Amino acid sequence: MGGLFGVAAKTDCVSDLFYGTDYHSHLGTRRGGMAVKNTDGFIRFIHNIENTQFRSKFETDITKMYGPSGIGIISDYEDQPLLIRSKLGDFAIVTVGVIKNAAELTDQLFRQDSHHFAEMIGGEINPTELVAALISRQPTFEDGIRSVQESIEGSCSLLLLTDQGIYAARDRLGRTPVILGKKEGAMAATLETCAFPNLDYSIEHFLGPGEIVFFDADGYEQRVPPGDRLQICSFLWVYYGYPASSYEGINVETVRYRCGATLARKDDTLIDLVAGIPDSGTGHGLGYAGESGIAFQRPFVKYTPTWPRSFMPQDQRIRDMVAKMKLIPVRELIQGQRLLFCEDSIVRGTQLQDTIQRLLESGAQEVHMRPACPPLVYSCKFLNFSRSRSEMDLAARKAIRKLEREDPGDLSRFADPDSSEYHDMVQAIAQRLNLTTLKYQRLDDLVEAIGLPKERVCTFCWDGAE
Repeated sequence: MGGLFGVAAKTDCVSDLFYGTDYHSHLGTRRGGMAVKNTDGFIRFIHNIENTQFRSKFETDITKMYGPSGIGIISDYEDQPLLIRSKLGDFAIVTVGVIKNAAELTDQLFRQDSHHFAEMIGGEINPTELVAALISRQPTFEDGIRSVQESIEGSCSLLLLTDQGIYAARDRLGRTPVILGKKEGAMAATLETCAFPNLDYSIEHFLGPGEIVFFDADGYEQRVPPGDRLQICSFLWVYYGYPASSYEGINVETVRYRCGATLARKDDTLIDLVAGIPDSGTGHGLGYAGESGIAFQRPFVKYTPTWPRSFMPQDQRIRDMVAKMKLIPVRELIQGQRLLFCEDSIVRGTQLQDTIQRLLESGAQEVHMRPACPPLVYSCKFLNFSRSRSEMDLAARKAIRKLEREDPGDLSRFADPDSSEYHDMVQAIAQRLNLTTLKYQRLDDLVEAIGLPKERVCTFCWDGAE
């Protein structure tokens, strides 16, 4: 998915920029970059962070960086920030999101202008370069950003660093958050509010969908007001968001507690202990344990000093190895026990299948699974959650294919938790994963746990609603 952070300060901003960007490393992507503006121009560094920590890659670079304003990025896959020279002036830019109609927009630029792009590996155009080109064609930065928001299919939130300060813009439907923070002598923009407390920023403003603001060290001003329709990604609270972060004023960890509590209230399974698949399943598991009164324990512990998040490597074999090596079973808490695990979600189920097998080999009597969200029936088309994943690899779609054997057509019956097709699909997933029981969170319960009206959250991956 990626994350962004920007700072405008009265003094040097590099320390805040470095740590603020680093607080987005949990989003588990492949590139990191920072750009700082000073009286001599821009200073920029970009590194591959797929197999190492952001801090270790940049700890030498920051000794060469200085300036009162800067932007940073943890990027999905492309090099960022980009430095652009245009008729609007020199600027640096970072983006978060996905452009599904990038080829169409690129062809339009080729037809209308004598434009050219630097190719990426595989012949792809850097989407951030495409955004910069679209912005530069307009008479002002505000017009350019608004043109991007209106023309792309997908989503695009961004920070744009100029001589005067920083533009911050949230994507048209607010699928990803952008939040402003303030402290004495500085303003900052972030995707994750967990970046603020230890840097002494307090939340100043949650940007609305499509809103564009300009800020410097003295404050911010709105350049384009927000739109009426919000479609923030629900999965931020379920999985991708960091527990200490808040979106729309709603904290991630409290939502996960409420999800787990709801799962417990609707469950009467006889078990000996509750656990969470670390890390994001932990909050859900604690909520389940608190509501049920059954002890929360850790039959798996996660070895964190060297192993990254298991979805970071692009090779499936390496992902599976990371998933296995980082989770160490505690046999004394497993043997002869009826275990109930809370998990944020079941996506492909590949790693989970291996985890369950290891529990059974360690002597578990029963293994029950309670995902905090409904089955993922559709692949996200608004963010980069599933860039390299075929929709047919989803655990739910594999189960549907096994049951139907032909094109199932309308999938809504498999997304309805009261239908027989849904029941058969869940049973097929449980059988494939070798689970004693499997019960998913209902979508209405998840929406209630988040605390926003359903029409203001995106639930496409669960029910196909746009």
